[in-house]
Amino acid sequence: MAFPQHIIARKRDGHALTREEIGAFVRGAADGSWADYQLSAMLMAIVWRGMTPQETAHYTEAMMHSGVVADLASIVQPKADKHSTGGVGDKISLHLAPMIAACGVVVPMISGRGLGHTGGTLDKLESIPGFNVNLSLAAYRAQLENIGLALIGQTADLAPADKKLYALRDVTATVESIPLICGSILSKKLAEGIDVLVLDVKFGRGAFMKDQVKARELARALVSVATAMGKPTRAVLTAMDEPLGRTVGNALEVGESIECLRGEGPADVMDVTYTLGEQMLLLTKVVTTKAEARAQLEASIASGAALDKFREMIVAQGGDARVVDDGWRLPRARLLFELRATRAGFVTDVDALGVALAALRLGAGRAKAADAVDHAVGVSGLVKIGERVAAGSVLGVIHANDEGALSEAQGMLAKSVSVSDTQTEAPQLIEEIVGEGAG
Repeated sequence: MAFPQHIIARKRDGHALTREEIGAFVRGAADGSWADYQLSAMLMAIVWRGMTPQETAHYTEAMMHSGVVADLASIVQPKADKHSTGGVGDKISLHLAPMIAACGVVVPMISGRGLGHTGGTLDKLESIPGFNVNLSLAAYRAQLENIGLALIGQTADLAPADKKLYALRDVTATVESIPLICGSILSKKLAEGIDVLVLDVKFGRGAFMKDQVKARELARALVSVATAMGKPTRAVLTAMDEPLGRTVGNALEVGESIECLRGEGPADVMDVTYTLGEQMLLLTKVVTTKAEARAQLEASIASGAALDKFREMIVAQGGDARVVDDGWRLPRARLLFELRATRAGFVTDVDALGVALAALRLGAGRAKAADAVDHAVGVSGLVKIGERVAAGSVLGVIHANDEGALSEAQGMLAKSVSVSDTQTEAPQLIEEIVGEGAG
């Protein structure tokens, strides 16, 4: 048996590690047999030397099997999930999951919380009074069997090595490593019991990956590793330079997702939603063409089936389903401020990162993992790039519960929105689709 220092030294010196050596590293993270300083040294060696595709696949597999892998064999319907690398105003999962479930595909979705400037699906869901994201794997399986849909948080026995290593990566400057990102994302997603996976890999100012070239590299690596592990996967590269939709903040985004399920959602949100949904339906083979997939997704909204499925999920997970018809039951902020245009013209920029940092200052997100989240605060009514505005018209509405935070957020939001005489075209959102048979 190789000692930790020997495995670390081999990676430090640029050698490709064996399945057994990678397994020892991951087990050491899961059971505590490797000290934090050894795990940290190994992470830095991986960042420095990288991993071959084979090593990345071994690493992902070991991470996935560091805990329990959900057994959904009793569910005969196809099972699909979608994962986003994180963006500003990205509420897609909230309405896409019930749309897909309404099309006859089971959606087992294990999601995360927000950290830094990007929001988390679990935080958005928890703005629904009573909604419980902490289901056991047994309850998760039972709900999938009953209604074909569950959105929950990571359980303690699901990919436990990732929880340990992610925490260390966050404090050792080893987050931005494509092999480590692949292992972290895919170990949790493939442990859900899914048949196929669609990834939304974002790039731009408001994304984790700022550079499109690096985002494409990540997308290809994720698709390659997941496909090699027997899970048909595609990745959609989407731009994240301006916020997605017109709201940023947990309860506000839930409200916007409900609008999407009513057929009243913003065009940019629905553009991304339909693109991801088409790929999910195509990969599960419940349809054979994009046109057929689009028709089914649109029908799920027009018929009310997707909205009904959303209600079912809320009830199943202990939430107050009355929020669907009465948005006043969602948390509401005490203070409102309308940012108004000082001149007429065209919106030339809405900086996603700037808007996200304003929402973070209000308390909509977490600067540190232990921070509390205020579900009521954020920004609504955001203008979009390319729109014409009159002098005095509203550029966005700040929702706050603290006067000091509101004052700071006003200045931050004002700097994030630009208006000029020259009209700028709305940015292209869908850049490309990566994966075998993608089109």
